[in-house]
Amino acid sequence: MRFILIDKVVSLKSGSEIKAVKNVSLAEEYLADHFPTFPVLPGVLLLEGLIESASWLVRDAENFAHSMVLLEQARNVKYKSFLTPGETIEYTVQTKTIEENVSSFVGLGVSKGETIVEAKFGLRHFNLADEDSAMAATDAKVIENMRQRWKLLKSSE
Repeated sequence: MRFILIDKVVSLKSGSEIKAVKNVSLAEEYLADHFPTFPVLPGVLLLEGLIESASWLVRDAENFAHSMVLLEQARNVKYKSFLTPGETIEYTVQTKTIEENVSSFVGLGVSKGETIVEAKFGLRHFNLADEDSAMAATDAKVIENMRQRWKLLKSSE
C-alpha cells in the first residue's frame, strides 16, 4: 500500500511556509480497518501529512538536493479531533530552520475551522549514495520522481 497524503499545494512561501490539502475518501484502503463502523484517518497519517508538507518545503528550498527526506523526531504532537471520509484537511507548516542535512518545523492541520492535529518536528535529509556510491542512480531516480510529483502538486497552486 502506498500512502500519498497531500493532494495539492495551496500556497508556498519558499523556504518558510507551505499550505497543502488532503481530501479523505472512503475508498482509501486503511479505512476498512480503521475503523469499519467509524472510519477515521489514523492519527499517524495525520502527522504524516504534516511531514509530507514539510518535506516539500525542504525539497523546494534545496532544489531537490536530497533523495531522502525523513522524520527525525516529533514532539508535542496533539490530536484534537477526528477526520472522516468526505472531509478535507488543510496543513500549514512553517519552517524554523532548514540546514544542509536537518530541518525543523511547526505545523497544524485544520478542517472546517477546527484544529485536528498540531506538532513540532524535525526532518533529516540525505542521499543514499552518501553511504554507498552504487546508490547514486537510485538517488537520481527518486529525485526525478519527486520533481514530477511536485509539478502535479503545484499545478493547481
